[in-house]
Amino acid sequence: MPFVNIRLVKQVIQHDPEGIKEQVQTAVTNSLAEAAGIPKENVWVVFEEIEDVDWFAGGERVKELRGNS
Repeated sequence: MPFVNIRLVKQVIQHDPEGIKEQVQTAVTNSLAEAAGIPKENVWVVFEEIEDVDWFAGGERVKELRGNS
């Protein structure tokens, strides 16, 4: 049974967290089930929402990186 853990910056999906998670989990579930030849019911997807101040890339907070783009 595949278990997929998706970490994302909470603020990126704040405008529609439920809708975005639904779209992502559907795409991941369908793709993995098809590729592995298993029933969709055997694919588990979990989301972890991380605050932008708690996520770093290249030594900088994602919050600042997103503000610079």
